[in-house]
Amino acid sequence: MASFVLDKEAFVRRVKRLYTEWKAPSIGHDDALSNLDCIMSVVGCDEDVIYSKSLALQIWLLGYELTDTISVFATDAIYFLTSKKKIEFLKQAQNISEEGLPEIKLLVRDRTDKDKGNFEKLIKSIQNSKKGKRLGVFSKDSYPGEYCESWKKILMESKFEHVDISTIIAYLMCPKDESEINNIRKASLVSMEIFNKYLKDEIMDIIDSDRKVKHTKLSDGCDAAITEKKYTIGLDPRLLDMAYPPIIQSGGSYSLKFSAASDKNLLHFGVIVCSLGARYKSYCSNISRTFLVNPTEAMQENYTFLVNVQEEILKLLVPGAKLCEVYDKTLGYVKKEKSNMVENLTKTFGFAMGLEFRENSIVIGPKCRALVKKNMVFNLHVGISNLTNPEAADTQGKTYALFIGDTVLVGETSPASVMTPSKKKIKNVGIFIKDDSEEEDVDDKKTSKEDQGSEILGRSKRNAVLDSKLRNEINTEEKRKEHQRELAQQLNARAKERLAKQGNSKEVEKVRKNTVSYKSISQMPREPEVKELKLYVDKKYETVIMPVFGIQVPFHISTIKNISQSVEGEYTYLRINFFHPGATMGRNEGGLYPQPEATFVKEVTYRSSNLKEHGEVAAPSANLNNAFRLIKEVQKRFKTREAEEREKEDLVKQDTLILSQNKGNPKLKDLYIRPNIVTKRMTGSLEAHTNGFRYISVRGDKVDILYNNIKSAFFQPCDGEMIILLHFHLKYAIMFGKKKHVDVQFYTEVGEITTDLGKHQHMHDRDDLAAEQAERELRHKLKTAFKSFCEKVETMTKSIVEFDTPFRELGFPGAPFRSTVTLQPTSGSLVNLTEWPPFVITLDDVELVHFERVQFHLRNFDMIFVFKEYNKKVAMVNAIPMNMLDHVKEWLNSCDIRYSEGVQSLNWQKIMKTIVDDPQGFFEQGGWSFLDPESDGEEDNESAESEEDEAYNPTDAETDEESEEDSEYSEASEDESDDSDDLGSDEESGKDWSDLEREAAEEDRNHDYQPTDDKRNGTKFESKKGGMSSSKHSPSKSSKDKYHNRDKHHSSSSGHKSSNKSKDSDRKRSREDSRDNGNKSKKSRR
Repeated sequence: MASFVLDKEAFVRRVKRLYTEWKAPSIGHDDALSNLDCIMSVVGCDEDVIYSKSLALQIWLLGYELTDTISVFATDAIYFLTSKKKIEFLKQAQNISEEGLPEIKLLVRDRTDKDKGNFEKLIKSIQNSKKGKRLGVFSKDSYPGEYCESWKKILMESKFEHVDISTIIAYLMCPKDESEINNIRKASLVSMEIFNKYLKDEIMDIIDSDRKVKHTKLSDGCDAAITEKKYTIGLDPRLLDMAYPPIIQSGGSYSLKFSAASDKNLLHFGVIVCSLGARYKSYCSNISRTFLVNPTEAMQENYTFLVNVQEEILKLLVPGAKLCEVYDKTLGYVKKEKSNMVENLTKTFGFAMGLEFRENSIVIGPKCRALVKKNMVFNLHVGISNLTNPEAADTQGKTYALFIGDTVLVGETSPASVMTPSKKKIKNVGIFIKDDSEEEDVDDKKTSKEDQGSEILGRSKRNAVLDSKLRNEINTEEKRKEHQRELAQQLNARAKERLAKQGNSKEVEKVRKNTVSYKSISQMPREPEVKELKLYVDKKYETVIMPVFGIQVPFHISTIKNISQSVEGEYTYLRINFFHPGATMGRNEGGLYPQPEATFVKEVTYRSSNLKEHGEVAAPSANLNNAFRLIKEVQKRFKTREAEEREKEDLVKQDTLILSQNKGNPKLKDLYIRPNIVTKRMTGSLEAHTNGFRYISVRGDKVDILYNNIKSAFFQPCDGEMIILLHFHLKYAIMFGKKKHVDVQFYTEVGEITTDLGKHQHMHDRDDLAAEQAERELRHKLKTAFKSFCEKVETMTKSIVEFDTPFRELGFPGAPFRSTVTLQPTSGSLVNLTEWPPFVITLDDVELVHFERVQFHLRNFDMIFVFKEYNKKVAMVNAIPMNMLDHVKEWLNSCDIRYSEGVQSLNWQKIMKTIVDDPQGFFEQGGWSFLDPESDGEEDNESAESEEDEAYNPTDAETDEESEEDSEYSEASEDESDDSDDLGSDEESGKDWSDLEREAAEEDRNHDYQPTDDKRNGTKFESKKGGMSSSKHSPSKSSKDKYHNRDKHHSSSSGHKSSNKSKDSDRKRSREDSRDNGNKSKKSRR
């Protein structure tokens, strides 16, 4: 509380006014203060209490709400009993020395004795004030809590005579000073902003689009609007609040009271009564209006009469007038003009307003004798209820009411000034709609209505226009929707035309390279291990020579999938698994064999004794141990070389960089490169040459980027960032650091990215101030250098390379990868360059954008970029805040990019595969229109998502090498194909479980071979042949899950209750699992 400042001038002025009225009463209609001995108020802590006299008096004097505070106003002093923090704030009042101001005494709460000592002091101060018997209190105020209850009990025991002073204090606070008037004026402006720019436009849009919206939703929208900056006219939102819940009424059910609440009925397009009020620094305001949709002549006449009644009241509100006389004169005017309306008028015509929204004792009614004073503020409202419209088209429109209200300030002369001057004449609030059937005689009706000062428009689609809007004006949302409809019409046509030009060019299927170990038998090694029929690893030709049925058989290392070794008792087992059709080689490489119908060896197991015989140098199992080690070593070397070749195979050959010998070449020094060339980060220099850039690190590494390979170039300054950078997004990947890269970035750090927490920091430390100044100078220097470099490059290349700068103010948060970053639009892209990996989307490549999970109850939505090249994997940005949806839509619309939205998350892999497989059929069925909200496409995709995903191989997806686990029980690679539909033959469908089990057992017996022993080297050999049908496995997430499924296949398959397709898939999988388990059990018996 020490940071809050007391308005001392206002405190002194208002305390003096209170004590002056107490000592010499001037209010004629109420003399409650004159006989008082002391005044007391208590403010407790209750969030449900919004308005109370005690709270109003406290805010009026101090400017702030101090909960759990007791104030006692004695003749010679003012006592405050409250907590220590609030006492610190009140000390500002204690230090004031002003003539006529009583002494301020502060008492700090003592919780040890539950404030008994403090209460006794307060009781004594009351008893010592004048006669100490009559105590002025606010009898209707009651706060819960132990503190307030204890004080209440003490007062009761003291037996003071309580006098209610609510009315006199309210009248005392009613005339406002300049600061209070300013607060109410600001609150009134906010009320008008919300009414005119939110509520009115929202109702217009609802009528325009013929939507069904509940009253409560409109009311909640007004509540939410007060927190938005565009409606708060630059005021601090923390000081703003609604004075009461906004009231929206229509459809024949009206209550012209501010205690009414918006119901859950739908908005009726007839008579719509709206009331709302904002509160600024606890000072209230109000505005009430009635919208009339297609009003009859009688309704317009009644409304105009009501406006005239309000204007008559404004004339009568002059200083010195009694409020009851104002009411009587207004009633007389109504009797004179329209006597039949007297019974329908509201019982009162307004009430005083300020820190409390409604002052019940100061109303414009028949019994209030209070005098009107200058600078009083009233909520002036007048209404007519229970009116009948015999021409109504439905029962809801038969009964209607009219209501208008404003915040008004009483001045020196008549009339009182309106602080909420929103237009309220019939031509401003009348909404005249013309139906299609009436289009023929538009001109005649239009002329007659214009003579009456109202507007009527012809209509093909519901079109409601107020006077404040131009006839042809369409709001931003409608313009956006119209533009999107145009883009949607063009989208399918352009896409179909583009695909027709591309033809049926399909991706060439990859065939696995047929590796040959030895071209002739003469190349076979003559080593003793080969002659002795032992395992031998030929490192030179990357081949493993294995004895099979007494014959040396070479197997190239590429045919070996994995190996495992185990020791069981006296024997060592070496198991070698081979690649074969049905067991994939890696991601996207399944079944790539030149002769898939040939017979393949699936696995080979060797057994050797661990016992060393007399005279032997080593145990026979040493050969298996050595072979296991060497196979692993050769396999690792082969895979590394293969990975490098795979990286290079689709590289586009670049032109040779032509070095410029000109010393004036644009050059930047001390730059880091991302991604790093080596593990350690190194600086280097970037120089522009004749046809490209060359980056040379301090170690001498070179990276060349040619101008004709740059798709987009970006310069991101260091404004709001810790780095300044140049980023190049390339057309074709370049190779450095043994990897391909499409994005290359050069940057340097600005200032310290890390902070030494151990260093003593001081705000005015000279070193720190100097460091900040140095950082500012460095930022300016770097920004100038980078900008100069970009300008020189653009000039030198004749704008072949143009640097684009992201628009930071248009940025929005999102998660394209794992973490949330700020995505910033440029003139032709959407990028995030600060975090790594970077995110770059070229807008020219984008076909459309789809928003997923767009639901009001969710905080975030996802954004999907579909590219014009349908083989390319879609790009996704997750976790974009829902409040940025309109911002993103507006940006996409301005870029002429079609967007759609839905509540579902779609299976884009499946969708794109369907489109790529049959593009013509896709567009014949409506193309991308299935993404529109009114289509059933999302429902279809929802069901498709539940099915198994089919394989979809994007052309630009990098093939990630995944490590294989050498498990003794691994039968298939972890990277198996996702295409489970190809498993098994057509003959298997329709067979029951027992038939499948019998066939599997027979097939196992046919494929088994008897073991042969080679007594010369003590090695036992077992072999199995495997074909296409011998290794069918369903895709699994991990090896662990796969093996778990094998052990549990009987229970999981029999308990499956899903679709027929799922059942068939389970049967195929279980049959293969049982076959594999049968093989294992036979081997273990041997």
